[in-house]
Amino acid sequence: MKALQTQPSLVEQVHKAILSEIASGKLTAGSRLIQEQIAQELGVSRQPVQQALTLLRNQGILQDAPGRGLLVVPMDLQHVRHMYDVRAVMEGLAFRQAAQNNAALAKERGPALIKAGRKAASSGQVTAMIAADMAFHDFIYELGGNPLVAPSMEMHWTYIQRVMGEVLMRDNKPRDIWDQHEALLDAVAKGKAATAERLARTHILEAADFMIERLQAESS
Repeated sequence: MKALQTQPSLVEQVHKAILSEIASGKLTAGSRLIQEQIAQELGVSRQPVQQALTLLRNQGILQDAPGRGLLVVPMDLQHVRHMYDVRAVMEGLAFRQAAQNNAALAKERGPALIKAGRKAASSGQVTAMIAADMAFHDFIYELGGNPLVAPSMEMHWTYIQRVMGEVLMRDNKPRDIWDQHEALLDAVAKGKAATAERLARTHILEAADFMIERLQAESS
């Protein structure tokens, strides 16, 4: 058996670039992606593009196209609901453990993330808003100290980025989540584990209701 030749960092960059195009609305549902074209546009070989496209297909973002290439799949609102239900439980656990294990670090490093998030929200730039949101939640996963949380959430975040992008780019005044994030951080920084878990679950489920409502309005 031959050793596998992989380029994980390059594959990750290609994956991120394609997903950003989808989340920002430049690639909409039904858009066709051709491996050779993407490789040429990004200035990379076909191998990392093929791996990134396969990963996105396995994550439910793309599907095989008739004839050649892949298509961006339509948004599945039932899948979105199920995903956020699972996410609410996982995030609740992450925030609880962060409060239990690293309250002091949350107090020290958290405010900078809140400030960055508010700046991103005021900019109205979809990619910046999504990146700030992900950075905050990744920080909480780190504080929680549970090595299974971040990898378990990674596959959900791929789809979440698309959901957020679909909503944010269509809202004239995107929903500002940073007051909620600040309240979550405050609970973690004060070591209030039960409160942090409750607020996290509420935060995620309210986000699900908001996202699905907006997506349904767009499709009607």
